[in-house]
Order: sequence, then C-alpha cells, then structure tokens
Amino acid sequence: MIKKLSSCVGKYLKQSILAPIMVIGEVILETTIPLVMVEIVDRGIRNGDIRYVAKMGVVMVVMAIISLMFGALSGKFAAEAAMGFAKNVRKKLFDKVQDFSFANVDKFSTASLITRLTTDVTNTQMSYMMVIRLLVRAPIMLIIATIEAFRINSQLALIFLVAIPVLSVAIIIIMTTAFPLFEKMLKKYDALNASVQENLIGIRVVKAFVREDHESEKFREASKKLMDMQYKAEGVIIFGMPIMMLVVYGCTLAVYWFGGNLMVAGTMQSGELLGFITYIMQILTSLMMISMIFVTLVLSRASMERIVEVFDEQTDISDNSEGVTTVEDGSVEFENVNFSYSKDKEKLTLENINISIKSGETIGIIGGTGSSKTTLVQLIPRLYDVLDGEVKVGGRNVKDYSLDALRNSVAMVLQKNVLFSGTIRDNLKWGNENATDEEIIEACKSAEAHDFIMSFPDGYDTDLGQGGVNVSGGQKQRLCIARALLKKPKIVILDDSTSAVDTATDSKIRKSFREKLSGTTTIIIAQRISSASDADRIIVLDDGKINAVGTHEELLESNKIYREVFDSQQKGAE
Repeated sequence: MIKKLSSCVGKYLKQSILAPIMVIGEVILETTIPLVMVEIVDRGIRNGDIRYVAKMGVVMVVMAIISLMFGALSGKFAAEAAMGFAKNVRKKLFDKVQDFSFANVDKFSTASLITRLTTDVTNTQMSYMMVIRLLVRAPIMLIIATIEAFRINSQLALIFLVAIPVLSVAIIIIMTTAFPLFEKMLKKYDALNASVQENLIGIRVVKAFVREDHESEKFREASKKLMDMQYKAEGVIIFGMPIMMLVVYGCTLAVYWFGGNLMVAGTMQSGELLGFITYIMQILTSLMMISMIFVTLVLSRASMERIVEVFDEQTDISDNSEGVTTVEDGSVEFENVNFSYSKDKEKLTLENINISIKSGETIGIIGGTGSSKTTLVQLIPRLYDVLDGEVKVGGRNVKDYSLDALRNSVAMVLQKNVLFSGTIRDNLKWGNENATDEEIIEACKSAEAHDFIMSFPDGYDTDLGQGGVNVSGGQKQRLCIARALLKKPKIVILDDSTSAVDTATDSKIRKSFREKLSGTTTIIIAQRISSASDADRIIVLDDGKINAVGTHEELLESNKIYREVFDSQQKGAE
C-alpha cells in the first residue's frame, strides 16, 4: 500500500527530502539550547559573571532564531510536498476511474468515489505531512533529549523507563480499537454523500412531489449516523489524551521530587535540574507527538486502503495498445453471444444472440422493459465484454481494435441524456473538437435542433448550466443526437433517444437520417413502433433472447409480441 502511494510523490520528492532535513536542523538546535541554559545558570549566574551570562544569552538567542528559520522552512517544504502528493493522488484516482469499464463503475458507487477523491485524499495528505515532518522530529528529539538527560543524571532519567511502556500500551489499545471504527465512519460518509447527490440530481422531482420534508429527514438521519460513528471513533482517541497527560504530569512531579532531594543532598546543581526538566518535557512531548501521529495514521490507514482499493481495481476491459486503428465499415455481427453482468453462466442477461447487420443498414430493436435491448447495443463499442461468443464490427472482433478506434467509429446516444457545463457549442464539440461551425449546424439540422438553438438570444453560445438545466428533455435528446453525429461514425446507436420528442419531430429526424446517413449503420432502440417501423429490419427481443427478426410488415403478420405492442399503441393513439 505504501509503495503504491509513494509513487504519487513525483516531482515533489525534493520538498519531501528537504522538509525532514530542515526538521533535523531545528531539533538539533532545540535540544542544544538547554545545555547552554545549564551553563548560564551553573557558571554565569552562580559565579555572578554577567559578561558570561550576556555572551551565552546572545548565543542562545541566535540558536533560537536559526531554529525558528529551520522550523519555518520545514513547514513550507512539508506543506508543498503534502499538497503536491495529494494532487497526484487525486489525479491518479481520477485517471483510474476514467479507465473503468461500465462493470467497474457499477462496483463503486458515485458517492463512494467522491468520498475517496475528497475526504480520503485529505486524510492521506495530512498523514503524509506528519510523516515527513513530525515523524522525523519526534523520534530524533526523543533520542537526543534522552541521551542528554542520561548525561545530566542517569538515575533520575530512569523515570522515563516507567513512562514509555505505559504510553506504548495506551497507543496500541487506541490503534486497535479505533481503526475499525474509522472504517465504518468513512462508509457513513459515503452514505451521506449519496443522500446529498441523489437529492441534488432529483431536486425537481423532490419539489414536484413536495417531498422536501422527507428528504430533509433522510439527510438528518444519514448525518446523525455519521455523527454517532464519528463520536464513537473520536471518543476512543480522546480517551487516550487523559492517560498521556497523566503520564506527563506524573513524570514531572517525580522529577521535581527526586531532583529536589538530589539538590538538597548536593549531588545535583540547580542548572542541571532546570536543564533536566526541559529535556523531560521534550521527551514527553515527543512521546505524545508520536502517539498523535500513530492515531492519525490509524484514521488515514482506512482512507489509504480505500484509495489503494481503486488503484488495485482491475479494469474489466483492457485496451489493445497494438490493436487495429481503422474500422473498415459499419457492419456488425453477433456470433453465439452470451452475456451476464455477474459473469455467471447460470444468470445470463443475453443468451445465444446471433445477428448479422450489413454496413449502412437501419435496424430497429423492439422489446419490453427488461428485455436487455440496451445491454445488447452496449456490447458493440465494448462498454461491456461478452461472456461467450464474439461481437464483430467491420468484420473484426471488437477486441482486436484499440478502444479509441472502435469507440470513435461508434456514436451512441444513451437513454440518459447527459450534457455538461458550458455552451451548446462546447457540448456539441464533444463529438468532434475540431468541428467547424458549418459542420455543427449541419449536424444540428439533421437532429432537428438548429431551430430551437437559434431561438435562444445567444444561439450556439447559450450557456447550458450544469447538466443542461435550462433546456427541455426533448431538446437535450436532440443536442445529444447532434453531438453523436459530429463524430461522423460508421455506426450510430439511438437508445430510445427520441422518446421525449413529439412524433412529428421524430419522423423528421428519421427522414434526415435516411437522406444524410445512408452509408452509416443505424441501430434504433425504440418503445414506439413508429420510430422503428421504416427500418430495414426489426429485431424483437424477449427476456434476453431474439424472438423474431423481420420487416415491419413481416412481423405484424408472423410475430405475436410485435403485433400486441403495435395494437396496444394504435389503441392508445386512437
């Protein structure tokens, strides 16, 4: 885990090295200052030598200033290194998610990925800063201060040998108890983010059904569960603080008691006792610092494991880096294809699919809800991989192509129409970032989108807002179709993508497709038979199997399912 995360240090290695070097300089000076103080008290003040006191006082001030400079530089370098490290971790996480197939995305919830990119990365960043600064400072100070304390008075220094085991046991108990609680706490963060995300995405539905109170209560419940778990986890850590303070004050009292007796007996001078007390405070502070670091690492360990879990996720679909880069035509073949989301042959979503589609053909796909129409077409651009059999595009197995080449040749308008922040022009250029204004207008005319775009005051420069909030469902669909057409693909897949437009507009889009995309293979998934009735062939799917294939007229005569759907829609129209 550490090795995988350390690869994210990258170009911030220099700051990561300079920070502990500065810390070492700071600690050496801090642990030397008490020795100067001992000399001032036992030689200068005791002998009344004011010049010696002044000279050593100046030395002490200079050492303190230099130590302060080292401390400031260590803080600067540590902050730069930690922030750079966190930036690289986020980038690696985001890049990994971009490489995920649909199956990988299905495994992690969106809310969980957001928590990992935010809260978990922040926890890891804090730990990294502690490791390169405090985890260097505390042990070095502990070692040097202990050596100096033993040099001053070895008998008095034995007090530490009692304190260290007590603090060690407390740290171990806290770590073993707190870790599972912090893991559960982070899962509560996932649940809270999921509640917020769902509410914000569906805010219009919430308001339409007057469910604000319900959503507020759901959020309060998720927030309370997070608070309770956080209280429980933090409570374990807070419980450790009184134990540490008890040890600190106990050691201090013991030093005062035994040190005072040694001074009375004449075996220890006042300056030595003063210096010893300074060292014991440094030692105990170091021990407390180490315990704090370990506690923070406990919290961060849960976060780091969640980050590395994403790093380690094997991408379900691997890109063929040496694959074919050109798709010859838009022909599509399914040969004995079986598919299962769970990869279980006993739970097939698609079973024994055999289809041959010629380049330039228009194919309709009809079927009831849950008949796996969308699943079928998602196999063409390898959004999922088949369990058995082969899917061929342009006469080659889709696995033979590089993913870029294959997906650039297949334009898919999904059921859920997604637009992004920016202008209409920006969104359309997702299809082709180098598209000219003429090409954009042509694609929008084919998708029956040009007229409503020009009705906006800013035309193609109209800002859509996040998710395209200021356009209707039908307008979104037409923009998504235009965006797909700008790719100039070999294959266009319309997954129920005209469901939100009226039948007249639907008819115009289909007519435009026939006229302008005659050489492009078009696959139309439709709920309305009228949207697919003029296709060259129509495939009827039923429960993941091909029930029938034929023209509109052939299926009306020979297929019961198709005829029932047609009759029900005709009655609905009447």
